[in-house]
Amino acid sequence: MNSSIGKLKRVPLRQVWPHEALNFTKWLQENVEVLNDVLDLDLVDIEREQNAGTFFVDIVATDGSGNPVVIENQLEKSDHDHLGKLITYLTAMDAKTAIWIVSDPRPEHIAAITWLNESHLASFYMIQVEAVRIDDSPPAPLLTKIVGPSEEGRRIGQQKEEWAEREKLRYQFWDQLLIKAKTKTSLHSNISPSRDTWISTSSGLPAGFLLIYRINQHQGRIDLYIDKGQAKDQENIRLFNHFFDHKDEIEENFGDDLIWKSSESTRACQISYAVIEKGYRDPEIEWPQIQDEMIGAMIRMEQTFRPFIQRLSV
Repeated sequence: MNSSIGKLKRVPLRQVWPHEALNFTKWLQENVEVLNDVLDLDLVDIEREQNAGTFFVDIVATDGSGNPVVIENQLEKSDHDHLGKLITYLTAMDAKTAIWIVSDPRPEHIAAITWLNESHLASFYMIQVEAVRIDDSPPAPLLTKIVGPSEEGRRIGQQKEEWAEREKLRYQFWDQLLIKAKTKTSLHSNISPSRDTWISTSSGLPAGFLLIYRINQHQGRIDLYIDKGQAKDQENIRLFNHFFDHKDEIEENFGDDLIWKSSESTRACQISYAVIEKGYRDPEIEWPQIQDEMIGAMIRMEQTFRPFIQRLSV
């Protein structure tokens, strides 16, 4: 080993800062530039033990925009109690940034801080603090950013919000459709609303046949879905071909062209009808029209295919 290169050694934190509040927090207040360098922030006006209701925040600072920043120190393994305090202090101080400094970050708390950043309600940082020395040098702080806000995190958070909104809209759409449909047909007697893009009907057809409503942001569709099970690929194709052999008669009875899809690469087969080029993302005033057309098409689909299914040996 090259004698001019020293050996880095970790030093127990309590040897450097015996008391968290009296030693570490005081040191951080006087040396905040170490934290600024790690986080690329400009924290100023550092104050210790500030009131947050009936609690005391370890450190309150101000960022470059004049917003309060709360800092919670924990010279041990991260725990739920300190995470709760961090969030409490953030809201009590009306801060936009929260920094949690720990010696041993648990994976579940790393995940929690990541999730909080995805909410983009505030910026959360988790910093790991260690003490190191080179050979017999004085100990030095080593701060490492474990989690922090990022554009990618915000993008993921926005995407999750959009997914949640889509699920809410789909549930509302299906709820309205089923209420309306139950006044026109018994196909939906045992069906509940869903947050998914599809719901099936309780059609009373033999096993392996499903009548399905599908809705996306800008289209409504219905399917006759044919799936006799994982080991029944050829049986699915046989049943599909039985219908396809009567394609002209089926489409004439139905009253419109259908979409016929049989593929060797997928197990199931389906026969579909694109009801309307409108979906749940289109203005809500159009939902009744979309739902009426989908219900009417589903009733026609069931009436058209039931006789052909009854002729089969299934």
